[in-house]
Amino acid sequence: MSLTETPRSNRLHIGIFGNRNSGKSSLINALTNQDAALVSEVAGTTTDPVYKAMEIHGIGPCVFIDTAGFDDEGELGSMRIARTRSAGERTDIALVVFSGEVTGREKAWVEDFRKSGTPVVAVVNKSDVLEDAADIMSMIREELDLEAILVSAREKTGISALVREIIRVLPQEYEAPSITGSLAKDGDVVVLVMPQDIQAPKNRLILPQVQTIRELLDKKCIVVSVTTDRLKDALASLSAPPALIVTDSQVFRQVYDLKPE
Repeated sequence: MSLTETPRSNRLHIGIFGNRNSGKSSLINALTNQDAALVSEVAGTTTDPVYKAMEIHGIGPCVFIDTAGFDDEGELGSMRIARTRSAGERTDIALVVFSGEVTGREKAWVEDFRKSGTPVVAVVNKSDVLEDAADIMSMIREELDLEAILVSAREKTGISALVREIIRVLPQEYEAPSITGSLAKDGDVVVLVMPQDIQAPKNRLILPQVQTIRELLDKKCIVVSVTTDRLKDALASLSAPPALIVTDSQVFRQVYDLKPE
């Protein structure tokens, strides 16, 4: 199973919270680079939480949760807030979105997240239209002890900085799924035998190959990629046998017969 097929329950849950019309839905669309959530100028467009599965480099599989505003009103509003609170209980990292001065509601939600041990990232949205963004960020710093990230979901500015901040506050117990696990470590020579499937797009590697190469490079391994017919030459070019050989099941027997002891 590839990482794109990771069950939602196994993914890091990143919830997006804030008052109505703070730009939560626009932010999730900017983060996922898709129209994952309905965007409208009408307050209260988001009713039930919207879950969008995706991948972020440095994190792996994750789920963004777009929630109803926690300043919703009326009987239906109370139901929506209850569902937002339920989504908060399943959240591993909370993005609290501001597009105006800090209110008591936002303070209360931030405090609740802190009590539960959920990391909080403050986001000041709508930087393209806000005239007092600096004042809002200063207020967040003083009243919530958070350094806010300034973004414009509409213009898609500040999104890279926000992703970096999400990575920075990752819970210590969270570990992105590993493909090679403990089989490879710093300095190991790893040979990847990659038969080129005639059905695969020309001039492209399939996703599992790309993910494996990237993971091994992050582990500081020495990666040798080769097609099946050149494996013997690749092994002969090495001064010592590789620590690990990774191959496709369709050529496993051929690779096994050629591998060093």
